[in-house]
Amino acid sequence: MDIFLAISAFLLAVLGIVGCLVPAVPGNVLSYLGLLAVACTDFAAIDTASLVVWGFASLAVMAADFYLPAWMTRRFGGSRAGAVGATVGVFAGLFLFPPFGILFGPFFGAVLGELSRDKHDTARALRSGIGSFLAFVVGTGLKLFVAIWIFAVVLGAVWPALKNSFASLF
Repeated sequence: MDIFLAISAFLLAVLGIVGCLVPAVPGNVLSYLGLLAVACTDFAAIDTASLVVWGFASLAVMAADFYLPAWMTRRFGGSRAGAVGATVGVFAGLFLFPPFGILFGPFFGAVLGELSRDKHDTARALRSGIGSFLAFVVGTGLKLFVAIWIFAVVLGAVWPALKNSFASLF
C-alpha cells in the first residue's frame, strides 16, 4: 500500500504543478492531496503541523489567485467591466488560443472590457489590461511556488522508499 501511496503522491504533485498553469485544474489542491498521500505512508516523516501549514498556504494562494485579477485590474484604474473582461479572457484564451491564450487572454479581455464601457479611453483600457496581466503572472507565480515546494517535500519523502523498493527488485 505504501508504494501505491508513494506513486500516487508523486503523480499528484506533478499534476499539481501542471495544474498551476492551466486555469481549470486546481493545481494546489492536487499538490496538497499528494502531500496528504505521502503523509499516510509508514516511511514519511511529515508531521501534522507541516500539513496544516501547507494546507493554509494552499488555501491562501487559491484565494489570492481568485481575488487578485479583479483587485489588480482595479488598482491599475480599471472598472468592473475590465475585471469581468479579464476573467472572460482567461477562459477564452484557454480554449481559443492555447497555450498563449492563457498568458495573453486576461490582458486582451480586460482591454476589451474597458473599451466596451468607454471606447475613447484607450489609456485606461491599456492600464487595466496591464494590471490584469500582472495579476495573472503574480497569481501563477504564487501557485507555482507553493506547488513546487510541496513537490520537493513529496519527492524528499518518496524518493528513498521508491529507490529501495526498485533496488530490491533487481
